[in-house]
Amino acid sequence: MRKILHNFIHCGILGWCLEITFTALSSFRRREFTLNGKTSVWMFPIYGMAAFLSPVCRLLRNRHFLVRGLSYALLIFTGEFITGSLLMRRELCPWDYGHSKWNVKKVIRLDYLPYWIFAGLLFERLLKESADS
Repeated sequence: MRKILHNFIHCGILGWCLEITFTALSSFRRREFTLNGKTSVWMFPIYGMAAFLSPVCRLLRNRHFLVRGLSYALLIFTGEFITGSLLMRRELCPWDYGHSKWNVKKVIRLDYLPYWIFAGLLFERLLKESADS
């Protein structure tokens, strides 16, 4: 239980950092050079759920990185869809992808697949290092 909590906290923090960096770089593209990044407190437990990828990481450890990355991305899309849908019902969802032609019910963006592959592989690395220590 202690290991799960440890991983949950580390995944939550990593996710927050990734999101802040991603949104800051998006502001750069809009020529907003203050590079303000943003997130929501709701995102910490959502990213923290990546800790539960640990058994999947063990199952896929000998697979090609693209197979692993795509598997993680599909699981992340699933988690994003479920949590986004629940938060949307209560008007608490911090994101709305309705403006994108690649959105699914405003809560996931299929064009973010490469980002989620990358994030999944980062979470895998974090979880692997945690398991090795």
